[in-house]
Amino acid sequence: MTTTPLTVGDHLTDLVIEPISRTTLALFAGASGDHNPVHIDSDVAASAGLDDVFAHGMLSMAYLARLLTDNFGIDNVRSYRTRFASITPVHGQPTCRGVVREVSEVDGERLATLDLTVELSDGTTTMLGEAVISLD
Repeated sequence: MTTTPLTVGDHLTDLVIEPISRTTLALFAGASGDHNPVHIDSDVAASAGLDDVFAHGMLSMAYLARLLTDNFGIDNVRSYRTRFASITPVHGQPTCRGVVREVSEVDGERLATLDLTVELSDGTTTMLGEAVISLD
């Protein structure tokens, strides 16, 4: 967990994820209950005009949440929201990033607002987000 004081502009240490494999997609489908075949069946993906299967959006959201909990613990996450920007293709390698946008005090609690992104190795941003973290 992060123990140094955060200031505006600080970057969290990137969370680099292994490339997304078909096994990861199958395991996440089972764990999440999202068995949409476009994530696990290449024939279905091709029939939808896609090159191949792609990761569940919630998988990227889970990785981004791991960035937060690895750095601050679950008890310090006050809010967390994301929006999908692009698909994560099978074999894509996500990197989760966080930058401190604001540090403030609300009702006696020090809070940091973070801008969050998930990017692939080719520079494609697949997810944008924001989190508010307690620094106390």
